[in-house]
Amino acid sequence: MKKILIINGHPNAESFNFGLAESYYKGAIASGTQVETITIAELKFNPNLQFGYQKRTELEPDLLESWEKIKRADHLVWVHPVWWGGLPAITKGFIDRLFLPGMTFQYRENSVWWDKLLKGKTAHIITTLDQPGWYYRLFFGRPSVNQLKKSTLEFCGVKPVKVTYIGIIKTADTIQREKWLEKMYKFGLHNK
Repeated sequence: MKKILIINGHPNAESFNFGLAESYYKGAIASGTQVETITIAELKFNPNLQFGYQKRTELEPDLLESWEKIKRADHLVWVHPVWWGGLPAITKGFIDRLFLPGMTFQYRENSVWWDKLLKGKTAHIITTLDQPGWYYRLFFGRPSVNQLKKSTLEFCGVKPVKVTYIGIIKTADTIQREKWLEKMYKFGLHNK
């Protein structure tokens, strides 16, 4: 049975992203799957990778606990909005601080290649937009997806990585939002 980790990257607990994450969680629990969560906004950590990779900053207890959850998980579900084409700053900081050499990937000595240390895991990115998903892909080149899917998760060996766009959020009525919540419940129920 899959072990699922839901990573909520929205900083506002009153956001629709929290509802989406909760619906996915309820569906996964109903399926009998083991589910853990990380709500990045609730973690106490410095999101700034102050020294880059030149000098290691010790991980705070919340990041250490998050890392243990990531290691246990078979399937990572990322829920976040797209802001200015990218991830919220706190989500980017979480990745910067935790997806480190020796943990999620390892450069090979005297080589341009690297080892992918998260092989065997899969992921699903669920991202909210204030535009249609097709528009974000076609006209903007989906930068947040490229960053999280290709440049982070796949770089570290996570494959396959599914992407679901939820939008247009700002103009959605209650009926549409309920449909999206039901869709998330079904994704959780079927461990997608």
